[in-house]
Amino acid sequence: MAFLHVLILVILSLNRYKNNKAMAEGSSGSEFTLDSIRKSLIRQEDTIVFCLMERARFPMNSALYNQSLDLVPGFSGPLVDFIVQETEAVQAKAGRYVNPEENPFFPDNLPPSLVPNSNYSQVLHPGGASININKAIWDMYLNQLLPLFVVAGDDGNYASTAASDLSCLQALSRRIHYGKFVAEIKFRDAPHDYEPPIRAKDADELMKLLTDERVEKMVKKRVEKKAIVFGQDVSGSNNTDSKHYKVDPSVVARLYDEWVIPLTKRVEVEYLIRRLN
Repeated sequence: MAFLHVLILVILSLNRYKNNKAMAEGSSGSEFTLDSIRKSLIRQEDTIVFCLMERARFPMNSALYNQSLDLVPGFSGPLVDFIVQETEAVQAKAGRYVNPEENPFFPDNLPPSLVPNSNYSQVLHPGGASININKAIWDMYLNQLLPLFVVAGDDGNYASTAASDLSCLQALSRRIHYGKFVAEIKFRDAPHDYEPPIRAKDADELMKLLTDERVEKMVKKRVEKKAIVFGQDVSGSNNTDSKHYKVDPSVVARLYDEWVIPLTKRVEVEYLIRRLN
């Protein structure tokens, strides 16, 4: 078990380095632009679709989320909570949450990083950098999204199912909290447009400024198409099964329409409200 933890720490440390390098090269200083953010968001769409497909391999496994079962001695709560908390603790030791792109679901009492910290670019304004709406993301994912694309049943693979859940949750959290970076660059590009509603604490006006229905419609179409392309079964003869998908493409479009885009804009508004603090 100790060796496994060390291995996880090494892998996460290497991934963190690569993520930091990409962020430093594409999203910092003079190169931190709305275009670089857009490219990152498009790549994150791929991650989200593949995470959903991986979770769809398992049935609902409702016992994993049952508050009253107490499957872990000495731990009060659903098994998924235990697995996520323990995993986040290991990842925190590897420095995952030093990265401003990452936000923990259980931030209380996380251990400090045990590896040398990277010097992440200070892109975000300190007043809004700590925004974390993972409670809303957790509730949305478990109570609204999962029943839309996971079949009923219980195969007993609780640990593997929870690992897939966490991958989905972290991918969604990263995408939604990227709204902080979007808000920052939009503010930098047009401070004269944003400062009056910020000073007036006018969330509705900020929401209007941030909303581009044309872009949102394009994003929803794109993620639906990705679910179609990525979710087909491909045989050795290069034939594809276009009648069955690993995840219903309409569910992916609905995910972005009803939750990802609105929650991202919620983060953007909350960030901008604090931008002049």
